[in-house]
Amino acid sequence: MDEKAAFAARLRQAMIDAGFEPRTTVLEKGFNSHYWGRSVTFQAVHRWLNGQSIPSQDKLQALARWLNIEPHVLRFGEGPIKAIQEKRRRWDEGMGYQEREMFEAFLNLPTHQQKAVREIILGLVQANKNEATG
Repeated sequence: MDEKAAFAARLRQAMIDAGFEPRTTVLEKGFNSHYWGRSVTFQAVHRWLNGQSIPSQDKLQALARWLNIEPHVLRFGEGPIKAIQEKRRRWDEGMGYQEREMFEAFLNLPTHQQKAVREIILGLVQANKNEATG
């Protein structure tokens, strides 16, 4: 599914979740009653609902407020947020006091020493991969 079609699917679902029928006339009236800028046309909202275009940032924010959804979730879906949260969770759960202390010490090193430590670690990772496959 391309980006515009995925946005249209999220928009339709957000309308349903907010208690609105996902129709162009409903979207046009609802959006224009909550947007303080220049009104959008029937054709513009039709393109949003049918995966032909994505609204500009200011319109996206107005849509999100009206539909009571986070703008970034409406625009990009929940996938990116979930991936970030999962990575953060793995990071937090995988580190104990000693690892945190080591990373703090690493961050306090001068840049050229950080680079040397990074090279050593990457070398050890590569050597470990070679041992595992060989």
